[in-house]
Amino acid sequence: MRISLTHPPPVGVGRPAAPPTWLPRAACGLPTVGVTIGTSLFLIAVGAILKYAVTAHVEGVDINTVGVILMVVGVVGLVLGLYLLMRGRWATPSPPELP
Repeated sequence: MRISLTHPPPVGVGRPAAPPTWLPRAACGLPTVGVTIGTSLFLIAVGAILKYAVTAHVEGVDINTVGVILMVVGVVGLVLGLYLLMRGRWATPSPPELP
């Protein structure tokens, strides 16, 4: 029996097929909002660490300013991600078109 590294094994009888794991989520029609929210939280955390916990001084770079910028970008991304998540829940499917 050959083992394929590019295709998953066949799905058992009666089990729904899962989307392929080698394709991006957007290509499978799956939402990517979770990635946006997770990345935003990560940026907020890194920004807060740079702003409040790092005491190093780097020539030509203000680490506190970089921390604030990362936190602002993270908050904007979080608000945008939550908006997209809520917009998707409010959307109602349109009725099918008749031929």
